[in-house]
Amino acid sequence: MEFDDLSSADRLRLMRFVCSFAWADLEIADAERSLIHKLVDKLDLSESERAEIALWMKIPPPPESVDPTDIPVEHRQIFLNTALQMVGADGVVDEREVENLALFEQLLR
Repeated sequence: MEFDDLSSADRLRLMRFVCSFAWADLEIADAERSLIHKLVDKLDLSESERAEIALWMKIPPPPESVDPTDIPVEHRQIFLNTALQMVGADGVVDEREVENLALFEQLLR
């Protein structure tokens, strides 16, 4: 994945989506938590951004803050690929995760 192409704002937006997908089944599994930490390290986020993500791991990001139409067209595949990675991270794909992913994919078109 080409995270280097993402602006600082888009990196944080990506993590907001990742965290919202982690919450799709109403809990964040250890494997999902681990993936979030790996992504945070790869994205080289600031301390304040890391603190915001830590909060999203305790409380889901507000629904209005995860609007797929806000994602720049050139980055939508990165967001979709990362969401897919999150959905499969814990080895259990919940029905709500599948529904969220399908809706996300439709809205990105």
